[in-house]
Amino acid sequence: MRLVSTLPLLASLSTPALAATVSQTLNIVNTDLSVDGFARSTVVANGNFPGPLISGNLGDNFEISVSDQLSDTSMDVVTTIHWHGFFQNKTNEMDGVTQCPIVPGNSFTYNFSSNSQAGTFWYHSHYRTQYCDGLRGPFVVYDPNDPHADLYDVDDASTVITLADWYHFVSPQASIVVVANSTLINGAGRYAGGSNTALSVITVKSGKRYRFRIVSLSCDPNFTFSIDNHTMTIIESDGVSTQPLQVDSLVIYAGQRYSAVVSADQAVGNYWVRALPNINGASYTNGQNSAILRYSGAATADPTTSEASSSPLVENNLHPLVSTPVPGPAAAGQADIQLTLNLGFSFQTGTAFEVNGVPMQSPSVPVLLQILSGNTTASNLLPSGSVYTLERNKVVEIVIPGGAAGSPHPFHLHGHTFWVVRSAGNDTYNFVDPVVRDVVSTGVLGDQTTIRFVTDNPGPWFLHCHIDWHLNLGLGVVLAEAPTDVASNEMTNWEALCPSYNSFTGTS
Repeated sequence: MRLVSTLPLLASLSTPALAATVSQTLNIVNTDLSVDGFARSTVVANGNFPGPLISGNLGDNFEISVSDQLSDTSMDVVTTIHWHGFFQNKTNEMDGVTQCPIVPGNSFTYNFSSNSQAGTFWYHSHYRTQYCDGLRGPFVVYDPNDPHADLYDVDDASTVITLADWYHFVSPQASIVVVANSTLINGAGRYAGGSNTALSVITVKSGKRYRFRIVSLSCDPNFTFSIDNHTMTIIESDGVSTQPLQVDSLVIYAGQRYSAVVSADQAVGNYWVRALPNINGASYTNGQNSAILRYSGAATADPTTSEASSSPLVENNLHPLVSTPVPGPAAAGQADIQLTLNLGFSFQTGTAFEVNGVPMQSPSVPVLLQILSGNTTASNLLPSGSVYTLERNKVVEIVIPGGAAGSPHPFHLHGHTFWVVRSAGNDTYNFVDPVVRDVVSTGVLGDQTTIRFVTDNPGPWFLHCHIDWHLNLGLGVVLAEAPTDVASNEMTNWEALCPSYNSFTGTS
């Protein structure tokens, strides 16, 4: 969503200061890690999980060099990186899915601007299910004139909280039904039957207020997040400032982010931080699915606090901080372009998820390259049946019925945020002030999630389930937005990726 009159207000109430260039290198390597006490080979950035925090300020330009140093052929050794939540206006080739992969021994520098976006984002591999093996990390763009600044005292690297599922097998070995072995909070956790490995500790000082940036790096499950004895005031969803909303727990789906202000106003001590996945049998036994909130001066010990929630987050109670009216008529089915995406699973073959009866398959030539080569209609673009062309400057309404196999499916749109005019678990529409975000749950049987956005960002953009196992089996589409208006930028390095990939003889 980037209507010229509203986008700067959505991201911030200020204008960017003099932009700086943030340069960073991500070395993509295979490393043996034991983040939950179980040793396994991984694919990670700079040798750690999660990958390093990338951060900058509103308006900054980012030059991030990604060097592929992978060699463990039990997993994929080529890679691409998606910068989740960034609009990539006029830099579609930097989105990480419209490129040929980087091969071992090669590197590629992603160059893009945050423009008027500020908030909480993340990055991850967008090659097959590689990010399930560990290639994921947080990304924050700070606003020096944050309109919520008076609500908190601390907002830095120590207040970023990452939630992730973790697996004791490499992703190419995954079956159709995949179950995580543990939950990691800030890169540490315990698994059922495992040892008492150290849990992550989040340290606070009594009397201070903290902006916790909660990032779901999940490959599959959603998490119910809470901090014992503490309330949370939500002030951001997916990079968009919201009106403050007090809750004591929230469900966060794969790819979503929230900023929550938490006051350290309880007795000095230790309190459980909880992130229960929607996995049968998941529990907090022996510190599973947990971390520790520790007040300065408290003993070094596991908490003994209890879980209690009476005010869980309800998505349709979230509203943008700045008035951002929904585009188009205030009635369902009245947008310029109407799309219904029926999600399904091929039970006959048991091998593919489908959107409107078609499983999306990765094309041999990136969609952006196809468009720049002159193919601009859906019938001429691959993957066949999975590309939808959209005219420029139109209001698009997408309806996704819930209840498909594997529900709930969190759907993410690249290149945009969108208005959630009907949320899962709710049968009413809001055309006045619904939450604006980039990942939404499509819900369960009986739900009908509806989103709107404006086609003001030419390029091919993915719309897909962010459960990576489901995307790998076909649960997504490509929205080719104003393809005749896609401009060819100076992309020599980008174009050079394809010959290297096409001639690569190793295991991909």
